Amino acid sequence: MQITTTELDGVLIIDPKVHTDVRGSFYECYVKQKYKEHGIHDEFIQDNHSMSKKGVLRGLHYQENPEQAKLVRVTRGEVFDVAVDIRKGSPTFGKWVGARLSEENHLQMYIPVGFAHGFCVLSDTAEFLYKCSEYYAPSGERAILWNDPDIGIDWPIENPILSEKDNNAPRLRDF
Repeated sequence: MQITTTELDGVLIIDPKVHTDVRGSFYECYVKQKYKEHGIHDEFIQDNHSMSKKGVLRGLHYQENPEQAKLVRVTRGEVFDVAVDIRKGSPTFGKWVGARLSEENHLQMYIPVGFAHGFCVLSDTAEFLYKCSEYYAPSGERAILWNDPDIGIDWPIENPILSEKDNNAPRLRDF
């Protein structure tokens, strides 16, 4: 497993060791001890699986009370995955980092507490898996406008398919 740090403290790109032969491939997508050795100490207690079609953009989402860390990956298709620093007082507050996650590259992104998260689908369909450190709490669900000009995410799609909630989310400066 290779870990790449990003310009946002705590957000990591994880490249697992994939074993391939004539039968296909195999990799360990999560081994608690190995992740702990790289500073990921969260106890993941809920797994989520979403399926979306090309052009769908989900985000930017985060949860309060309780806050969630996420470990995300794609099992089918390809997405552009984004984390935004929303930690008040952070030197990188409002900054973002993005990576392409796909079934071919097997990359994962670790998004710690204090970051909003979103992704857009680049392939015909994508299946996206989230490991979460806290249970989903509808009362704590929050969103930031996906195209907030103060954040300036360079999404690789035009005219995304959005939920009403994501299309009408407030800007970061409104918090």
